[in-house]
Amino acid sequence: MRFVIVTGMSGAGKSTALRTLEDLGFYCVDNLPVDLIGDFADIMKNGEKEYSNIAVGIDARNSKGLARIESVMKKLMKKEDFTYEILFLDADDTDLIKRFKKTRREHPLARKGDLQQGISSERNLLKYLRDHADYMIDTTNETEKDLRIEIGDIFSGDTEDAGVLISVTSFGYKYGIPRDADYVFDVRFMPNPYYIHELREHTGDEQMIRDYVMNSDESHEFISKLFDMIDFLIPHFKDKEGRRRLVIAIGCTGGRHRSVTVANLLSEHLASENYIVIKNHRDISHG
Repeated sequence: MRFVIVTGMSGAGKSTALRTLEDLGFYCVDNLPVDLIGDFADIMKNGEKEYSNIAVGIDARNSKGLARIESVMKKLMKKEDFTYEILFLDADDTDLIKRFKKTRREHPLARKGDLQQGISSERNLLKYLRDHADYMIDTTNETEKDLRIEIGDIFSGDTEDAGVLISVTSFGYKYGIPRDADYVFDVRFMPNPYYIHELREHTGDEQMIRDYVMNSDESHEFISKLFDMIDFLIPHFKDKEGRRRLVIAIGCTGGRHRSVTVANLLSEHLASENYIVIKNHRDISHG
């Protein structure tokens, strides 16, 4: 049985994640009281009907229960022949505030309408789950479609131990570093097509931009060393961290040219090494 705990910041996409998992065949329960997680797991595991995929949503609506989440999760870990995974959804505070204002929803912890205070309180309550998450997804600047694709890539497999899933994300520093990044590489030293008028409106997905970015000895040397470093790090990450998802972020100023080029090259390299790779150009659509 695959048992997934879906949690994260309010407004970061938990409802979308649960709907997507349901579409993938998971039996989903939202807002389950924290103290009932263990009992619910036993029922699903030992009941008359066999469930192969279960997803449970936990969030700040259960704020009192979250104060006991560490002890509850440690008890869950002691159950024989039972494993679970934690999916944590996050986003920048600024993005979360924009989403709440747009939908006019009330944050579950916002006292007297103070969104920032509510978000800060929520981060403190969810710290244990975030620190122990198997999968971290930063939905800042992501569309609902982007999130559904990412969820599908992670959970559409049939096995619980399919190895490390590697996400390679390009981004622009002017829009912030992805919150879920395990490793961040800065490629702002590379040749910048932005300053070439006829190249400015193109992106790193196009050959002309790749050729321009890679037209220097420093670029080739960096790519060679980057490949060597990542090839070295992945086995250690898998064996020592025990997590199932590795997020590698490649950043340049705007996230359209250099970072996209390098993210594409790294993704191609990892795919050639038979790793499962998800590629995401977070800021490529920004002008």
